[in-house]
Amino acid sequence: MQFLIQKSIVTSGIKDWNSIFWVAHPGGPAILDQVVAKLELQKEKMTATRHILSECGNMSSTCVLFILDEMRKRSAQEGKATTGEGLDWGVLFGFDPGLTVETVVLRSIPITGQ
Repeated sequence: MQFLIQKSIVTSGIKDWNSIFWVAHPGGPAILDQVVAKLELQKEKMTATRHILSECGNMSSTCVLFILDEMRKRSAQEGKATTGEGLDWGVLFGFDPGLTVETVVLRSIPITGQ
């Protein structure tokens, strides 16, 4: 998994995985724990993901849309500069059947009216 994510973000010049925001399809808490451990992420990087998992459960692919919305709302409430927890770049990834991992590099947008 590290290789896939690193390959996805190499063109953006990102070196520190804790310097970006993370949107993860939450298969379950154990999967999120493993992602955090393997990528050496700060626990807070999965706050929006864990919140949606606890409130809504695993809703399959649509989870990531709910997580993006939760992150946007929290970012605005906390006075962050962008929709991605105040950060410019992020990664969205999901697990599919057959041990498939899909990744998308995201760019957040500024929150206006701050």
